[in-house]
Amino acid sequence: MDHARVLCVGNIVLEIALDFASAAPSVVKSIRQRDLLNTWLRLYARGQMVPAIWEYQPARLEEELSDLIYYTVDISAPTPRLIIQSEGTRISRAYGQTGKGVLLDDYIGPRLAPFVMPIYYECVARGLPVYSVADVDDIYGRVVAYERLLLPFQTDGKVCHVIASLKTFCEDGGFEIKNLMRGNDALPRPKLRAVIDRDLFHRAPGRIAAADVVEFADQPGVTTEIVELN
Repeated sequence: MDHARVLCVGNIVLEIALDFASAAPSVVKSIRQRDLLNTWLRLYARGQMVPAIWEYQPARLEEELSDLIYYTVDISAPTPRLIIQSEGTRISRAYGQTGKGVLLDDYIGPRLAPFVMPIYYECVARGLPVYSVADVDDIYGRVVAYERLLLPFQTDGKVCHVIASLKTFCEDGGFEIKNLMRGNDALPRPKLRAVIDRDLFHRAPGRIAAADVVEFADQPGVTTEIVELN
């Protein structure tokens, strides 16, 4: 899906060309992020509706809190305003400061806003998970993959909360997360931006859905049998 959106950053008006792929949940690489997404999908699948945030209780949530950022969404303005509700997360080290109570666009600043804000706006506008990957350089020049999964939550049919899961990975091994997003002049290099709008259900691993057909492979002296599961 390609379209443009006007983004206001302070007194600067930017027209951002967006390119979001249509994707299935399998686009998400991190196992932990897939677990978070699967919990969201189970809630969504009940009535094909964005869940409320109070319903969202993934397993081992405490283990993920350092990589999660919670936002409230103010939709009273023409452009949604996302307010950071988390403090002291691991990812705050990447930006060099915590930001509880601060608008997201103010927190990241005009340099990074054109790369970051359209992803959040798409999540709010579509009411669907959005996944993105960008390469960034740490202060020593090592390339770090920055994987972002955004999950929307609604009240009275309007998206009013977003949870972001942020993961970093370096193929070279270790990297410096401190000031990762602000420590040098190199801007993020987007690799993928996708709206997860296909296969919006979660099937538990190891189970076969009703009405699936299972065919047993031929073996010497054994007749092939086809069984339909209902």
